[in-house]
Amino acid sequence: MLTVLRQSWALLLGMMLLMVGNGLQGSLLGVRGPAEGFSALEMSVIMSGYFVGFLFASRMTPGMIRRVGHVRVFAALGSFVSAALILFPAFKDPIAWTLGRVVIGFCFCGVYVTAESWLNNSADNETRGQSLSVYMIVQMLGVIAAQGLLVVPDASGFLLFVIPSVLVSISFAPILLSVTPTPSFEATKPMNLRELIQVSPLGCVGLFLLGGVFSAQFGMAAVYATAAGLTLGQISIFVASFYVGAMLLQYPLGWMSDRMDRRRLITAVAALGGAAAGVAVIASGNFYVLVAAAFLIGGASNPLYSLLIAYTNDFLDAEDMAAASAGLLFINGLGAIAGPLIIGWAMEVVGPPGFFVLIAALLLIMAAYALYRMTQRATPDETGLYTALSPAATSVFVEVAQEVAIESAEAEAAGQQAAE
Repeated sequence: MLTVLRQSWALLLGMMLLMVGNGLQGSLLGVRGPAEGFSALEMSVIMSGYFVGFLFASRMTPGMIRRVGHVRVFAALGSFVSAALILFPAFKDPIAWTLGRVVIGFCFCGVYVTAESWLNNSADNETRGQSLSVYMIVQMLGVIAAQGLLVVPDASGFLLFVIPSVLVSISFAPILLSVTPTPSFEATKPMNLRELIQVSPLGCVGLFLLGGVFSAQFGMAAVYATAAGLTLGQISIFVASFYVGAMLLQYPLGWMSDRMDRRRLITAVAALGGAAAGVAVIASGNFYVLVAAAFLIGGASNPLYSLLIAYTNDFLDAEDMAAASAGLLFINGLGAIAGPLIIGWAMEVVGPPGFFVLIAALLLIMAAYALYRMTQRATPDETGLYTALSPAATSVFVEVAQEVAIESAEAEAAGQQAAE
């Protein structure tokens, strides 16, 4: 771990600042939008814009990197993020904010792809797995830390938009001054979606539903909290609870995943998250119940992402995993775009509790479908290793994580053969 920090501290510091900026802008818009008179449905369209941009960038960034290089792509997209952040208070219009979110989603995805390829290149075979783990922890800590900035006084209405812009701008320095040249960037062509659904119906359906759950957390949690009448301090704690749960429960559930039928664990974890959301609907007036529910939903949904990809990989050859992961990320992205739109509609129809109603529905549908799939297919004879992943990860991170898992499994098999 110390070796990873020594080799990549500047890159990790830069990514931490980027995540603070990204985490703050999402929550800030969720709080300020309703204050500007935007309805829940309008806010859902605004928040969905981020995932539209993210999905497009995941397809376009590799070509941009091959044409002009990592440094130019990173600097250009980062500059657009910084500029877009300070323009939000200048154009208090839902259409302008939606376009701004599309731009920010596109640019952040491109920045992540570039930074993750640098991180992969800076690590060797012995430290790559640790590098990925540290990187994911840094991402979570950045989003959690961002929520504390919501309580900073902002009498002018501009300060909280300037802070993430400055953080994003500062983040360029440690990254661009420390990176080394990277090898040529090759994008993996996604597996045909029909073929992917045939390989793992549960993986595809589950990741689509999970896209909606994750985008609800990242895009609409602050909108819900504002509509529910929480104070700024309570909103920051509520939103942070999703990511604290995600960070603390990822590895224990991963340990369980390698020791039992993954479909059973997917069913149990999805049902737990769905039940927590259901309790939040019933006791929505109790702040402590809301925080506990957010912790459990975040702790369920993030490991579910890794579980569903690991389960799909159980039915694939090693050489097909990268192509499958690219297709799964696309399916997850479609769900992420739809999630805020449906939640915004639900909040318009039933009020703020519609936020938790939809999350409960998505997770319980996933649990029910996992139970159904257990009646349609036997458990695979051999399963691969669980790899901790974040729903915000790009194709670069997922593919490298897959390679690390494959290498670890091969090394473990070779060690067992040598012992025999």
